[in-house]
Amino acid sequence: MKRSIDRILTTHCGSLARPKDLLDLMKARLAGEASDEDVYARRVRTAVAESVKRQVESGIDVPTDGEQGKPGFYAYVRERLSGFEPTPGRSSPGWVEEVAAFPEYYAQYFSHAMLGGAITGGVRLRCTGPVSYCGQSAVRRDIENLKAALAGLAPADVFMPAVAPSGVGTNEYYQTEEEYLFAVAEAMRTEYQAIVGAGFIVQIDDPFLTDLYSGSGLGAADQRTRAERYVEAVNHALRGIPPDRVRFHTCYGINEGPRIHDAPLAAILDVVLKVNAGAYSFEAANPRHEHEYHVWETVPLPEGKAIIPGVISHTTNLVEHPELIAERIVRFARAVGRERVIAGADCGFSAQARREPDIHPSVVWTKFEALAQGARLATKELWG
Repeated sequence: MKRSIDRILTTHCGSLARPKDLLDLMKARLAGEASDEDVYARRVRTAVAESVKRQVESGIDVPTDGEQGKPGFYAYVRERLSGFEPTPGRSSPGWVEEVAAFPEYYAQYFSHAMLGGAITGGVRLRCTGPVSYCGQSAVRRDIENLKAALAGLAPADVFMPAVAPSGVGTNEYYQTEEEYLFAVAEAMRTEYQAIVGAGFIVQIDDPFLTDLYSGSGLGAADQRTRAERYVEAVNHALRGIPPDRVRFHTCYGINEGPRIHDAPLAAILDVVLKVNAGAYSFEAANPRHEHEYHVWETVPLPEGKAIIPGVISHTTNLVEHPELIAERIVRFARAVGRERVIAGADCGFSAQARREPDIHPSVVWTKFEALAQGARLATKELWG
């Protein structure tokens, strides 16, 4: 994993808006309509190439495929893992305490955002049989598309996201939650190994860890026990993979709400740092978490590790000023060391494939340009 040796590197969290013509092809395919698989495959391939090129042109040093071939989170899981079925009825995101505190707001929000606007319909999954990995051809396609997109480009590094075991679905088959998590971890290990074997950094996406501390209904002791079990499952899946080939991302989801019940970083950080990763990505740009850079003034970052704080937000169409971005970067660099900071985003900009993403694609590219400008300003201050 490349570090910010002589300048601050930039990256983001993965998902970006899909082109509308690709969304039409995805929707028809998911609906079981007659479609030309070759046409679909070619459009995914060109969408990845367009996305990667635009990321690099916008100043992203460590790009990814934008998850252009993934129509949505739950559709991605069903494509990769056997043993799961849709949960009857339509599901809404979690954040129980948030929704209870602001029911009118979230009724409006869910009607057009999050799963409410997704082409996949937002049906959650439940485990009803033995879990195994069946996504070999899908991950191979993703890898081949990303490699093709990199032709003629020279990014500092490249990453590819994959889901953490804790976020796949609910268990209705295994005797214990631990048995279930480790079965999912063993299956997802195949995907993690394939990504690293292709020469990319694997990013483990785990926004579900924070859910334990934000409205799960669990007491403090149970929160801790389950969080550590999540981490044990991740580490089981990562065994044998060098930590410097792994990024771990956790956040609070794509929630443009009040967010007054988000768990503080200090409550989860010691558990997060137990993940066998070389870098840790987390929210730090939105108003509920920007002050938490102070946590790193007292919590030591383990030797050989780096952080990827979000310095641009995925919950506002406001474009952060480069000077503010530079200030955010410098705060973290002063706390943990300049070489151990990679400037990132709070979360992905289009986790669900939607025709009208919350953050307009034109704004996202401008945010990336501001991120690169801010990184250059921070570099000038930190290196002179």
